[in-house]
This record gives sequence, structure tokens and C-alpha cells, in this order.
Amino acid sequence: MSRVIRAALFQTAWTGDKESMIQVHEQAARDAAAQGAQVLCFQELFYGPYFCQVQDKAFYEYAEQIPDGPIVKRFQSLAKELGIVLILPMYEEEQPGVLYNTAAVIDADGSYLGKYRKHHIPQVPGFWEKFYFRPGNLGWPIFDTKVGKIGVYICYDRHFPEGWRALGLAGAEIVFNPSATSRGLSAYLWQLEQPAAAVANEYFVGAINRVGVEELGDNDFYGTTYFVDPEAQFVGEVASDKETELVVRDLDLAKLREVRDRWQFYRDRRPDAYPPLTAP
Repeated sequence: MSRVIRAALFQTAWTGDKESMIQVHEQAARDAAAQGAQVLCFQELFYGPYFCQVQDKAFYEYAEQIPDGPIVKRFQSLAKELGIVLILPMYEEEQPGVLYNTAAVIDADGSYLGKYRKHHIPQVPGFWEKFYFRPGNLGWPIFDTKVGKIGVYICYDRHFPEGWRALGLAGAEIVFNPSATSRGLSAYLWQLEQPAAAVANEYFVGAINRVGVEELGDNDFYGTTYFVDPEAQFVGEVASDKETELVVRDLDLAKLREVRDRWQFYRDRRPDAYPPLTAP
């Protein structure tokens, strides 16, 4: 039996200031809801520039409390007004000096369901993230939303298969991967890794990337946001590699049972044989 949900992803360029960036995303949520979307995920660190191109403590000011800060409260009200599930990738301050790259998940009634903290933190030219973030410490939670069971895996996380599998074992039906990834560095992986994860773990993946070159560095964010199904098929067209775009697609979650009954990857796993994989 079909079980279709309408899901959305939003890629955009940095506007130049925080408030206008928030407003752009509020309008995207309204536009998605007007098209019938029931769930929407924004890009990594959605209300700011990708400041990790430089190491500057001035950008610590972008961090705020989750869920008690003003941005989460603002989007809780919007989610309730529109009746849409929202995934908000943000800069979190747990306490002064304790900062994370985090996604807050808001249900369609405006309730705060919880957060995911990015586990894997890069420290390479143009992506100086260890200057800004501690590694995540909340595991791989699944959020039981109005549209289904949602997981989040943020940007650099996608290179590590262990978290993808943990989300599948926990029951994820859709995993969102909000990102800020640059053309020269990772483009050859972008349409390979997430489809492979969707197949290996038998769920839908929504992959989001920002667009454009920002004033802080040379990173050329190449968009090409997309949904992919558990057979590695793109759901509709992949988004532009240069322009702001709202991607709205219908996902039939009944496909998960079909694929899992066919392949039985979860039945045939051998966790008894895997201890060496977690040895230090």
C-alpha cells in the first residue's frame, strides 16, 4: 500500500547578513507549505555564512541555545502555523565555550522533538571546523515526526558509513544530510555517497548543499541538492549547481518494505564479526 509524503529541501546563497538569511528561509518554508510539503530541511548552518573557511572567534556569536534560543522559538511558531516539520541545522552553544554543529527537529505542531550533533569534525583548509565545534555526543537519534521516522547526518558525517547504519538500525525512514561542500573538493563524491548509503541502509536520503562563493574564502558551493530512494534512484531532477532552489518531491515510504523484503540486509548482518571495526 502506498504511503506518500511530500518532502522539501532548500539550497541558497549567503545573503550577507543573519536577519535577511533567516527571512529567506522563513519564506522558503511558506513556499514549501504552499506546494503541499509536509517536511522541510535547510542547509548546514542555515542562517549564516559558512564561516569555517576562516578561524575567527567573532563567529562564535552565531551560536545560540537549542531549544531555548530565539531562532528555534521563531521557527517553532512558523512550523505550527504552517503545519510542517522543520529540520534546522544550526550553531549551538550548550554553555560558553561548549559549541556544536547541530540540527534541531521541530514537529508539525511546533513542538521541539530534539537535536542531532555532528559527530565527525574536519580540520582541513577551507573547513576549519575543529576551531568552532566539539564532536557530537548525543548518538544517532531518530525523531518520530508527523511524517515518519527521521534521522539527521551532517555534511562531513556522510563519509563515515557507521552513522548511516546506526540510523537505519534505529528505524530511520528518511535521513537528511545538510551540507556545505565545495566544488573542487567533493563534487565527485556528492552523487555517489548518499545514494550508496540509501541502498546499503534501505531508506530515503535528502542531500542539501548551499550555493555560491562567499566573501570568507574560495569555496564554491555547488548546490545539486536532491532526494534519492533506497534503490539509488534520484526522485525527480537534481537541483541547480548555481541557483537558489526549493526542491519538493513525493516520497513513497512503502518502498522501504519492498526493498527490505527483497534484500534482507538487516537480517544478514554479522555484528558478532564486527568488533575489530571499533577497535582503537
